[in-house]
Amino acid sequence: MAEGMGDWKRSHMCGVLRSEHIGQKVVLMGWVQRRRDHGGLIFIDLRDREGLVQLVFSQDIDVESFNKAEVIRSEYVLAITGKVISRPEGTENPSLPTGMVDVEVEEVKILNKAKTPPFYIEDGVEVDENVRLRYRYLDLRRPEMYNSMLLRHRAAKAARDFLDRNGFLEMETPMLTRSTPEGARDYLVPSRLNSGKFFALPQSPQLFKQILMVAGMDKYFQIVRCFRDEDLRADRQPEFTQIDLEMSFVDVEDVLILMEEMIQLICKETIGVVPKLPFPRISYQEAMDRFGLDKPDTRFGLEIKDISDVAKSCGFKVFNGAIENGGQVRAINAKGCGAYSRKDIDDLTAYANIYGAKGLAYFIVGPEGSIKTPITKFFTQEDLNIIVERLQGEEGDLLLFVADNSDIVAAALGNLRLHVAEKMAIIPEDKFNFVWVLDFPLLEYDQEEKRYTAKHHPFTSPREEDLDLLDSDPAAVRARAYDLVVNGMEIGGGSIRIHQRNIQEKMFNALGLSKEEADEKFGFLMEAFEYGTPPHGGIAFGLDRLVMLLAGKKSIRDVIPFPKTASATCLLTNAPDIVDDAQLKELHIKTDVKLKGTEK
Repeated sequence: MAEGMGDWKRSHMCGVLRSEHIGQKVVLMGWVQRRRDHGGLIFIDLRDREGLVQLVFSQDIDVESFNKAEVIRSEYVLAITGKVISRPEGTENPSLPTGMVDVEVEEVKILNKAKTPPFYIEDGVEVDENVRLRYRYLDLRRPEMYNSMLLRHRAAKAARDFLDRNGFLEMETPMLTRSTPEGARDYLVPSRLNSGKFFALPQSPQLFKQILMVAGMDKYFQIVRCFRDEDLRADRQPEFTQIDLEMSFVDVEDVLILMEEMIQLICKETIGVVPKLPFPRISYQEAMDRFGLDKPDTRFGLEIKDISDVAKSCGFKVFNGAIENGGQVRAINAKGCGAYSRKDIDDLTAYANIYGAKGLAYFIVGPEGSIKTPITKFFTQEDLNIIVERLQGEEGDLLLFVADNSDIVAAALGNLRLHVAEKMAIIPEDKFNFVWVLDFPLLEYDQEEKRYTAKHHPFTSPREEDLDLLDSDPAAVRARAYDLVVNGMEIGGGSIRIHQRNIQEKMFNALGLSKEEADEKFGFLMEAFEYGTPPHGGIAFGLDRLVMLLAGKKSIRDVIPFPKTASATCLLTNAPDIVDDAQLKELHIKTDVKLKGTEK
């Protein structure tokens, strides 16, 4: 039978007891980590979120408590009163914060019993992630999960305190809004009071935060939930959290400098690391040229080199044919990988194929600059020397080449670069390399839809010197946009926004939106622009991704209290689920989907 707490009040957390508490009477409450019966003595490790302490039950101290201890099992919830004592000489545990003391129990209450959990409540447990998510309340008891939640709290608090000190107002924006064509699919919410109409959950507070700038709020922020109905990966969730902010009367430089200071503070307050400022800055084009991706991992070399000028005159049709068709030939040097077997190289080729490469040519650098490759005959010795020199090839190196259009070459080599670096084990795990990527293309052409789409979103301002190109050469227009990347992962992105109606109309026109469509979808924003809108810009950081990196985790599910699976379901609550026909009728909704177990 479980007992009540009565008038007991907890005096200390379990994990805070130290030698200075010796002799004190304490009241502790927590969960049983483990129990050990040594005959006349029973030892129980009692755990709460601050850590654990060893309890000692002795018949000489209190027989009733000792008898209760004989039936206590793991994860029982206890309240105890007792005295902090020194551990006997030779039994101290210096690796445990409380390892110099015990608590001699004088009275115990069993507040609740517990079934045997489906996995051990300890760090490093090897158990299927679906089981962890099904019993998330048990998973969260594990110290490493608590530490991740604590780190998340400290990151959010550091951001909130920093922004408050710098004059930002924390303001909420609606969770029920209208569906607008901004990128991913919206989650829709039917309106009972407005039959046939739907709200959408926000993909971001973009339009509202711009309107707050129109309203003269000057600096806004919130730590906000966002929703996107998209396919999921390890670093994506259908609902996620952003540190979202906007500022008036700023340019790109103002945003970057302030955000560097905020990120530096978050790193310091959470993991004690102080990144050096300012962060390096590179253009989008430089990122693509050197790393093949717009979110470059700069912790290691293996940078991409262009050899198109040499390859165009060689006799190898794959190379010069690509260049004749407007493409390029580029390469990376896999240092020291010249001993790779043919199977190893075939595996690399298959990996490059995933990103559109039709093949992967290679050179193996031998003694005195000699080259081993199936395509040697197509090159002069002078050309071979130039290529090896450009790639800084040395004996034992493996040079890997891709020839195709610029997009495929960048994607294939950019991802192959990461893959090879992982195989070579040259990526430092304990390093944080921040870099700003600037001057993104404003638009990109969608081959399937045969129209331009926004690289970031439709409200990003073009660079002023490129504005005239918006009508004549949209692909050449650069955006006043910026992404913050760390270790090859984008953790934040933003831009200076369009704040004039005529430019916003030109942007919508470039995206193929008619005036009628633009007015229907965004008329409220366009009208707001007519009432005196200040220049403004902002950024949003993915809190989940940022905490994942700081915590050294591989998945954002490990830093979100109640995440969804890769199929966007909650194993704890079995959401989403069917609802009663009466609820659907109220909303004037019918479904023709037959779910297993619901057939009549």
